[in-house]
Amino acid sequence: MTEPSGETAPEAPEDLDQDAVEEDAAEQEAAGREDAAPSSGTAGATEASEAVESAGTEAADGTEASKDAAPELSEAQAELAAQRELRARIEARKAEKSGPVESGGKLSGTAADLLAAVRAVEGGSASGGAFYAPAPEPPSAPRPPETTVRPAAPAAPPAPTAGALAGVREVLARGGAPETLAGQVAAALGEQAAEALTEDPWRLLAVTGVRPEQADGFARALLGGACGPDDPRRAVALTVWLLDRAALQGHTALTLDEVAAGLARHEVPDPEKAVETAVSEGAVLVFQEEEPEEAEPEEDAEEGEAAVARDEGPVEPPLLGLDRYALAEESLADGLARLVRTVTAEEWDGGELERAVGGHGLVLHTGGEAARAEPLALAAAARERGLRVLVTVHDAERPGDEERAVGTTVPLAALLSGTAGPGRDEEGALALDLLVVLDAPQLDVETGAMLVEALPDGCRLVLGGDPEVLGSAGPGAVFADALAARVCPRVASRRPDPGPLGELVSGIGVGELNQVEAPGKEVVIVPVRDAGEAVHRTVQLVADSVPRAFGLSPEQTRVITVGHGGSAGTRALNTALKQRLNPGPGRFGGYDPGDRVAYAPAPGRTVTGTVLGADPEGLRLSTGEGEVVVPKERVESALRHGWALTAHQAAGGRWPAVVVVLPGDAAPGLSRPWVYTAFGRAERHLSVVHGVDQALPRSVAEVLAPTRTTRLRPLLIGLLATPDEE
Repeated sequence: MTEPSGETAPEAPEDLDQDAVEEDAAEQEAAGREDAAPSSGTAGATEASEAVESAGTEAADGTEASKDAAPELSEAQAELAAQRELRARIEARKAEKSGPVESGGKLSGTAADLLAAVRAVEGGSASGGAFYAPAPEPPSAPRPPETTVRPAAPAAPPAPTAGALAGVREVLARGGAPETLAGQVAAALGEQAAEALTEDPWRLLAVTGVRPEQADGFARALLGGACGPDDPRRAVALTVWLLDRAALQGHTALTLDEVAAGLARHEVPDPEKAVETAVSEGAVLVFQEEEPEEAEPEEDAEEGEAAVARDEGPVEPPLLGLDRYALAEESLADGLARLVRTVTAEEWDGGELERAVGGHGLVLHTGGEAARAEPLALAAAARERGLRVLVTVHDAERPGDEERAVGTTVPLAALLSGTAGPGRDEEGALALDLLVVLDAPQLDVETGAMLVEALPDGCRLVLGGDPEVLGSAGPGAVFADALAARVCPRVASRRPDPGPLGELVSGIGVGELNQVEAPGKEVVIVPVRDAGEAVHRTVQLVADSVPRAFGLSPEQTRVITVGHGGSAGTRALNTALKQRLNPGPGRFGGYDPGDRVAYAPAPGRTVTGTVLGADPEGLRLSTGEGEVVVPKERVESALRHGWALTAHQAAGGRWPAVVVVLPGDAAPGLSRPWVYTAFGRAERHLSVVHGVDQALPRSVAEVLAPTRTTRLRPLLIGLLATPDEE
């Protein structure tokens, strides 16, 4: 979808068309969204704000903060102190609570703060037990099995009442917006959505896919002459929108300069004042990471020496963030620190990984696909010791024969929802002594916080994965931040990935796109001249060539491309693949039984499956997590055909055969992590439909993914700063 070229809001609210909103919503809700065209180290606040506002581009890092930024936030600093004191009281009350906190209701005030850290998915994938604060107990005392219980499956959020929907439709009609948005508005703003929207029309930006110029047109229709670019309500809504937009690109915070520049691009007259307003009203939080304590100079030190002691280097620029991500990062850091401090160190025999896990509560393990065998062997050995052990993976389709052989391996979403894995004890903690998380780079910060909060004191946690793959589709960089913090043992596997595929992917990881010998046709390059030929050859490979050469069905082959749009994006490819593999009229909202689909139950998470049929409740899917019902009002915005995926959507999976499609217009979206991730999804065969010429080796050699702006690393250092352990 083409973004508007100008920044001035349109004169008529008719620009808020339903097709545009739903297309943008689909782009943002799908876990991969448009795979970002990386920007390589842009500097300056203007470029950063452009990256934040672009749906297909990640916000730039390395932006310097203005020297005048801190003094201009004196009132905001006072508000921040009050907010920190409030959060401290909340955390104290959390520690005292012994019962569950009800989830899924309408949140406000302190209740919103308390639950924001564990509100990982809007679709209600968290169980009530995940919100318990476990009481401390000796880690050596195992919880008796008879106390474990299976938590009830999480209830779906209550549907808006007919009265609420009618009120929202009336307000939308007065503002010239499509009445079909009523359900999304009511879901975003709650039962009093009509009143909230009447009082503040810019709250329409809370609906995924609505753009600022559309909200401006809606506000003009409702407010008339009272509507202006300097309206404080507009400034607050735009500030939140910019941070929400940044979260879609993985950031949990932005610098003040980045937000101010983004506001200026939307004609906010005084961006710095707008930021202060948003902070003072509690819509966003401002953070200034504390510097390390300075050592006091000795009394007889000379003046020059004392001056050197006080010079601790540049101060980190202040950051702005939304409370849900701020509290999630703080909760995750606290939970990891708790695990580190409550484990009783033991001497474990075995390799480097076993010895590290025996002595520590948190261990990080890195390596490629072959290296997954090491944490699996650890899990088997720990089970032989009599420990309660679980291995969890990101993708429900992921576990292979080797992973199933070591015992219980469950998808992470099913573990958190309580539909799989061990039960929970009376305090709500998972009945585990060791949890091994594979695919840890796919952990976003909210899911990570939910997971760690559900682990009992004394439980050991191993986060394992390949640091070269694309990061999580949701906000945060949990695995990368934990590695960078250097606060726990890090065990790097030396086990190489075998065969031509392993050789190819390993070379990409160090910036080299090598030609490899593939006598068994493990790697095949298919050159194409244009996007039309790319689509044709892709269908031919999936339907004919790969099944004939390798005996694999089309269901065992996945197509990966750079984005959803374009002449050879997922939309075009899925249309062609459906016509060939499962033709039909699309009688269920564009879908037929047997269609492969990708469902986004919440932003940042994709579930792949097959359509079974439809009923009055919605579209029924068969997935690796069981049968799922997609509500009919969400089919258009949250569901796509799934023969072809983006690399972000495919990052946690592996398939016997993979076809990577690189038409000529894909070049701007390529980076080393993207190519590494896409090529690394193949187990037996990789076909590359190649139309980007030298852009492919150049991207592997030169283009890295931008660093995400997060707070977890300094939080971990502050809680667990110790001498570096290798």
